[in-house]
Amino acid sequence: MKKILIIGSGAMGAAFSIPLMENNHKVTLSEPYNLKLLKKLSVKKKFHPALKINLPKKLVIQKFSSDILFFKWDLIVIAVSSIGIDSISEYLKNFKKTTPILVLTKGLKFDKNKIITMTEQIKKNNKRLNISALKGPCLAKELSRKVKSYTVVANKNIKIAKNIGSIISTNFYKTEYSTDVRGVEFSSAIKNIYSMIIGSGQGNNTSSALFRKSIDEMEYLIKFFKGNRETVYGLAGLGDLYVSAVGGRNSKMGEYLGKGITFKEAKKRFMREDTIEGADLAFEIAPYVLKKINNKKIPLMIALLKAITKNKKLKINY
Repeated sequence: MKKILIIGSGAMGAAFSIPLMENNHKVTLSEPYNLKLLKKLSVKKKFHPALKINLPKKLVIQKFSSDILFFKWDLIVIAVSSIGIDSISEYLKNFKKTTPILVLTKGLKFDKNKIITMTEQIKKNNKRLNISALKGPCLAKELSRKVKSYTVVANKNIKIAKNIGSIISTNFYKTEYSTDVRGVEFSSAIKNIYSMIIGSGQGNNTSSALFRKSIDEMEYLIKFFKGNRETVYGLAGLGDLYVSAVGGRNSKMGEYLGKGITFKEAKKRFMREDTIEGADLAFEIAPYVLKKINNKKIPLMIALLKAITKNKKLKINY
């Protein structure tokens, strides 16, 4: 039995506790920001409003504090939103333990004229941290209901990745491994943008063509950002893109954009309460991508970035 801390009690953080509890680990689910959610989870039934399930009775729920990091943990899991990564990096600034840290958060940061990954953002203040990234086509609601799911754990030291896999894997939650941390993180982030593009297709014929062209662009971008081309065709790339494209908030927003509705109008009228990860990412990386990358190589990405950041109608030349 391992002692595991999850930071972030949103849909994925909470769902991730399910396979851990299945393996009889002692799991603490902590929440640093959303006090309303924390209050709902702290009642006897531990009903999670996003997952629509009661979390396991033995799961420990508590408010996150910096002190909790320094308890004796066998694994620390970070499942906050990309916006919360900066705060987590600060909390870990003076963390000197070798405890393995697993980052579930997907996203990229524009930092001092370059694009960095979530693990790189966390390590900015502490290069000694033992960090791995977990990415792949895993919907939180399906994982919480023990639907068979697959994911990839990435670390330059494959032994560390496999050790984490042995802790989290179950008969319904399978793990693969990669040393291409950068490629895995970039693939899992930019697929949110391409899922919007695929969702904009006004028919299966169009969407399938956009899917194919998206893979070409992802391959170019992963190579540009020093990842491995093969990673695009793995779980963090093609696999995750498929899940996002066939159903999710990003593809839904893409559908509205494809109908000629601007981003701000679609957000206000149809998705006011929804977080659109692809749109957040577009605002984050657009200043770099539009200036530093050959726009002719990634026309789909450029069309989407301009539509989102300039609030114009999406124009894609098929």
